[in-house]
Amino acid sequence: MSQSHPNDVPAGPEGVRSPVTLRSTENGPAAGGSFFEQVGGHETFDRLVRAFYDGVQQDPVLWPMYPADDLEGAVQRLTMFLEQYWGGPGTYSEQRGHPRLRMRHAAYKVGPKARDAWLANMRRALDTLELSPLDDATLWAYLDRAAHGLLNTFED
Repeated sequence: MSQSHPNDVPAGPEGVRSPVTLRSTENGPAAGGSFFEQVGGHETFDRLVRAFYDGVQQDPVLWPMYPADDLEGAVQRLTMFLEQYWGGPGTYSEQRGHPRLRMRHAAYKVGPKARDAWLANMRRALDTLELSPLDDATLWAYLDRAAHGLLNTFED
């Protein structure tokens, strides 16, 4: 007869064990912190977004889609969105409501060429951060999925 340990995680459907989240208090935040904190917080996301927009300004496919007269506003919006998504402050939703990414991008023709240009500029920006391989892969996987999810035409 096997004896269970008090810290054993009960098996869920099909015998798969649910992950355990360690918390600083019973209902408090995760003890390990958020991805936002893990990669350096606001400074890291600000650097990422500014490096991204440095590339966008030189990109003939993307630059016409961005508000040249409100570039700093675009920088702030993307920074706030990414920070919130990764466990940072909820400023984006407080100021702008639900992100509704597809709706907010519906006015723009986002085809494969725009998606690929966005990803190329974001990849260059992400490389400037020199994150750990795991953190880089985690952030890149999300950015790649998001870019593919915003396609709204197959015309270029």
